[in-house]
Amino acid sequence: MTLQLQPRLITLEGGEGAGKSTVLAQLRETLEAAGEMVVCTREPGGTPLAEQIRDLLLAPGHEPPTPETELLLMFAGRAQHVRGTILPALAAGSWVISDRFTDASYAYQGAARGGDRDFIAELEQRVVGIVPGLTLLLDVPVETGLQRVRGRGTADRIESEAHGFFDTVRRAYLARAAAEHSRFRVIDASRPATVVAGEAVAHLLAYRDALR
Repeated sequence: MTLQLQPRLITLEGGEGAGKSTVLAQLRETLEAAGEMVVCTREPGGTPLAEQIRDLLLAPGHEPPTPETELLLMFAGRAQHVRGTILPALAAGSWVISDRFTDASYAYQGAARGGDRDFIAELEQRVVGIVPGLTLLLDVPVETGLQRVRGRGTADRIESEAHGFFDTVRRAYLARAAAEHSRFRVIDASRPATVVAGEAVAHLLAYRDALR
């Protein structure tokens, strides 16, 4: 089974504290100002059922899932997200901007948790079936990102992992970006939020223009 490219699906990736929410809001504003329809969403989550799965995965009070359980729950939520939100929005002609998508599972459940990459790839093929046209990777040093998370207050279960966990996540993201350089744009997210968002918007507009 071949993954279906979805040119109007834009994903934001990066470690904790990379500033994805700020960038997402700016991308949405830019597209809407140009008269485009935009749906913004997130993972885990994106539909009512997938948001319940998000709570199971991230809320510190729940029984900690095993790595295998975490991986399967992530893809269960993603399957619901793709069919309940992403594909209908794309079919209606909207752009879809998602805060995380399948690349996150390769970085978190694959590299950092030690999951089987081939199994993740099989799940991507069989359960997800689509790949974004553009992925913006907001790259930030681990300590910088964790300082930002601590500044927000309470951390969720994954945000509470050790420094080494996030270092592995970062390396995995950068490796994926190097391997799929035509899809990824790597942005230095250690800079001020306005600068980061401005570069993200420039990448998006250049990408949109190239589609025409």
